[in-house]
Amino acid sequence: MLVQDGNKLVFTFDDHKLWVEPWGPNALRVRATKVSEMPKENWALLEEPKSSQSSIKIFEKSEGEITNGKIRATVSRRGKLIIYNDKGERLLEEYARHRLDLTDPKCSALDIEARELKPILGGDYHLTMRFESISPDEKIYGMGQYQQPYLNLKGADIELAHRNSQASVPFALSSLGYGFLWNNPGVGRAVLGKNVMSFEAHSTKTLDYWVAAGDSPAEIEEGYADVTGKVPMMPEYGLGFWQCKLRYWNQEQLLSVAREYRKRELPIDLIVIDFFHWKNQGEWSFDPKFWPDPAAMVKELKELKIELMVSIWPTVENKSENYPEMLERGLLIRNDRGVRVAMQCDGDVTHFDATNPESRAFVWSKAKKHYYDLGIKVFWLDEAEPEYSTYDFDLFRYHAGSNLQIGNTYPKEYARAFYEGQEAAGQKNIVNLLRCAWAGSQRYGALVWSGDIASSWGSFKNQLAAGLNMGIAGIPWWTTDIGGFHGGNPDDPAFRELLIRWFQWGTFCPVMRLHGDREPKPEGEPTSSGADNEVWSYGEEAYPILVKYLKIREELREYTRELMGEAHEKGSPVMRTMFYEFPEDKEAWSVETQYMYGHKYLVAPVLSSGLKDIEVYLPKGAKWQRWGEKDLQEGGQRITVATPIDSMPVFVKG
Repeated sequence: MLVQDGNKLVFTFDDHKLWVEPWGPNALRVRATKVSEMPKENWALLEEPKSSQSSIKIFEKSEGEITNGKIRATVSRRGKLIIYNDKGERLLEEYARHRLDLTDPKCSALDIEARELKPILGGDYHLTMRFESISPDEKIYGMGQYQQPYLNLKGADIELAHRNSQASVPFALSSLGYGFLWNNPGVGRAVLGKNVMSFEAHSTKTLDYWVAAGDSPAEIEEGYADVTGKVPMMPEYGLGFWQCKLRYWNQEQLLSVAREYRKRELPIDLIVIDFFHWKNQGEWSFDPKFWPDPAAMVKELKELKIELMVSIWPTVENKSENYPEMLERGLLIRNDRGVRVAMQCDGDVTHFDATNPESRAFVWSKAKKHYYDLGIKVFWLDEAEPEYSTYDFDLFRYHAGSNLQIGNTYPKEYARAFYEGQEAAGQKNIVNLLRCAWAGSQRYGALVWSGDIASSWGSFKNQLAAGLNMGIAGIPWWTTDIGGFHGGNPDDPAFRELLIRWFQWGTFCPVMRLHGDREPKPEGEPTSSGADNEVWSYGEEAYPILVKYLKIREELREYTRELMGEAHEKGSPVMRTMFYEFPEDKEAWSVETQYMYGHKYLVAPVLSSGLKDIEVYLPKGAKWQRWGEKDLQEGGQRITVATPIDSMPVFVKG
């Protein structure tokens, strides 16, 4: 049965309900369930936009139709849904192969449902949503951060779950002119095949997705940002260089590095104190043995005009002074059997329950007292090696301490704890550095970094695809460990080359942060300290190159501030795929190893060792000038450019 219910087109048959409704300009939200009432969670989406230009028609004995600006959906008498743009072109069509509707030209004896809700124990469903692959030439981008080198994800098999260095942000942008948000934070899978595209959730009660049509990638991206939220305005310290390593383990060591940067008159905006600066996990304070006077430390850094960031973990061990109170008040995640252990990291630990507002407020109160009130305004919210994720809050709170970990919503709720606290304290430009994010995390000041990645050329190339796809997925603040995290010896010439190339590229990332666990470990310090990782640590040849790019980053400050303003106001990526800026240039849709830093700079990182030159594509519709040179080049051509070790190809749009 097809009926109109307010602004919704509603289909019901037996126990199956389907809702199709407008949700922002040129966009529809589609939900389906087999439970008695449609669940009310909005997940990544903000509340339903108030104004709508939609219309609904129901035709006798055939189908229903809903139109909202540039998007239109039809639902057949047996519930098959097809989505079109305003030119009548198919954008999405459900993949159904059965004989329930013999008038469907794709009726079949295969007996495959498009919207399959298969019951599982406990009252939930294993959900599979299947779509036709409209065109084998379709290109799909976004979906978050994955450790693989492919920018175009058509043909990819993608796990919908969080892992260290993997962030599932399931928004896809298609070359066919649509954007698609899988609005279900459950563990699952997306297969973007050339025959069938499918999305799965292993445990859920509802099918829920949002789809928008548009005439350009920017139009779709900005519409997506309108319904999921936008980042705050990036503070001034986010525009420059951040110094970090694993780890500065005491107060004097950290201050000596900050003083040396100022002595050398090198640009630096922020320095980071990483993990285990606390006495016990779950205390959210400095260990006085190694950090005897945090207030004086912060005061000196402020005088040096350097901001301080501290790493904060959600882990709580039973030795923590806060553990008894948090246990009594129900502020910790639970397990249904066995001892309360969520993970092992320097002992058996559990996590605070970030889905509980009272727990969020408790942790913020500790962080405020020991960090924020000292003048520390920037937080590295490290999820402490997140593995699998689950949407179900009951499973989040009650698990057996195995690899089943905190939900896909957890990084968002974790950032929310600190966003809410800082906002209440009067801070507006909030930055929370996170290992993972989900759709909507950006509105809580989420700056995502790509996790504990290898120090290798292959890993370097992966980060380019990861950063660009995160921007498409709606996370404009993104960064990476320059040089990679695992390993890398500052005295090794091969690693120095990698570090230089990575540093050059990092200059043109949304945030520029040098980080890593360098080898060999210094004697007389904690094993987790890591070797030196400052710009002067890499030898006489590397040093002037790194300083050159530090100064370039400073030259870019005003421009980077402009890009951050666009991200805040419109949701625009800071790092942009070539097709984002040049959608009419078909060649730009196939370029995967270069990108635009905003609208002005074409960046072509050097992604392999020993390269003397690389090929660069200059898009149509502009003239191009290589940074530091005078000659203009016509767009619409591929050129070969020299890549001496002290220079990465960057072209300025004329």
